[in-house]
Amino acid sequence: MNRVVRTLVLLASSIAWAVCVQAAAPAASASAESAGERIFLRGVLSSGKELEATSATGVTLRGQTAACANCHRRSGLGSREGRSIIPPIAASYLFRPLDPTAGDRTVHYVEGVRDKRAPYSESTLARAIRDGTDSEGRTLKTLMPRFKLGAGDMDALIKYLRSLDSPSVPGVTDKVLHFATIITPDADPAKRQAMLDVLQNFFDERNARQMAPTPRMHGDRVISFMVHRQWQLHVWELTGPESSWGEQLERRMKQEPVFAVLSGLAGHTWAPVHRFCERAKVPCLFPNVEAPVVADKDFYSLYFSRGVLLEADLIATRILARDGGAAARTVHQIFRSGDTGADGAAALTAVLRKRGITVKDHAIPGGAPVDAVAEAVRATTGTDVVVTWLRAPDLASLDNVPAPAGDVYVSGLLAGLERAPVPVAWRTHTHVAFAVDLPDRRRVRTDFAYGWFRIRHIPVVADQVQSDTLLACGLVSETLNHVSDTFVRDYLIERIEDMLERRIITGHYPRLTLATGQRFASKGGQLVRFEPGEHPRLATETGWIVP
Repeated sequence: MNRVVRTLVLLASSIAWAVCVQAAAPAASASAESAGERIFLRGVLSSGKELEATSATGVTLRGQTAACANCHRRSGLGSREGRSIIPPIAASYLFRPLDPTAGDRTVHYVEGVRDKRAPYSESTLARAIRDGTDSEGRTLKTLMPRFKLGAGDMDALIKYLRSLDSPSVPGVTDKVLHFATIITPDADPAKRQAMLDVLQNFFDERNARQMAPTPRMHGDRVISFMVHRQWQLHVWELTGPESSWGEQLERRMKQEPVFAVLSGLAGHTWAPVHRFCERAKVPCLFPNVEAPVVADKDFYSLYFSRGVLLEADLIATRILARDGGAAARTVHQIFRSGDTGADGAAALTAVLRKRGITVKDHAIPGGAPVDAVAEAVRATTGTDVVVTWLRAPDLASLDNVPAPAGDVYVSGLLAGLERAPVPVAWRTHTHVAFAVDLPDRRRVRTDFAYGWFRIRHIPVVADQVQSDTLLACGLVSETLNHVSDTFVRDYLIERIEDMLERRIITGHYPRLTLATGQRFASKGGQLVRFEPGEHPRLATETGWIVP
């Protein structure tokens, strides 16, 4: 019975992941994606028909739900589902000769490696895929479905499995792991230096702790094997218009190949960097971005939060929850053109207009004086709801401007979170979108970061950027400590997905998780308000909302 339950759990998990992927499957052309890759990742045969398989319990799987990557992962290096370990199926693990004297030395170590069976040939591998019989004629476990594959598609799939064995990975040498951090031209200079202070101190300290490589433990199993390499940071500072960033990044990657992009900082947009990382298949791990790219089909870019896009959903949820949104017949939004507030405003508009709510935008030119902000507020007289996507200096300039009559919503991320200078006269009916935890609730989780900064004499000038940067460094370091010497880019991301939810120190966020296919580690937020008083405290108005 336990085996049946585990099988059903695995199938349910695989189907849920498959549905997510299928909903956002890339419209890749046949020339951009090999026949074997389509079978492996998406469950699509060379004919365009769906791959079909039957589980050991008789369940028929088709298309994306039958794709190999659901269980063996995109890297082909396997996974764990509860107590069940899914073995690697990259060609080096399947076809390697059985050498009793070699132990595990002939391949990189991963948890599910099978080192006690005869190697597969292409014919016995085809038999295993179709009939569920391993290289020695034994029946495979019930988790392995039986696939319907013709000769041509089988050859294409096996060819793709061979392609998963990369002889070398860019940015990885015997002694050094190379990382890049990317900074866009319009990034805030103070945040730029704050982020670089954290990165450089972390890299220097980690390298200083490196010891001589631990030798392999020969025998029946790998007991302990750690690879100690120096980390080298490359700072890629972009220049010029966005249209040139992709070419700049391609050039830098050729000159200074890197294993992954770690942290990073953007001003208005990160989209060209995101697209480059997806195109180059290089992990882009937790950049400091206020308006990240939301593209569920993409794999290589991970973010802590959706930023202003999440705030837009939080505000929309609140507006629509009040009398079903009927009380908000018109919503006025105020933002600076060319700032990330424009992205938040666009996201909120898309949600509200679907529900029949009129949205009017007041786009203030980027270089306009703060007086233009007051004029935009006065233009909202008589409106039901005002939403401000403004940074702290613009919000502070409204101290002497009469409060709008209706509800006011403020972007916490842009205004400075708990330091947002909400005018005193506005506070009774102003709601601040908070995509992080409240200060008193996150104190225990951020104390480590602030102590780390203090000991290293790093001035705290952009606390969330610095805390998130340190959190990203720690996550990557811990993950690489667990992958031994298996430096495969896809595998790095898969292991981060697996490990993240067990992280105790999560900085500004109450919880971080990355289920397979998810790209944003913190999913929710809340609406808060400033209580009256000379030293106002924040009070929650909603529970934790996951839109």
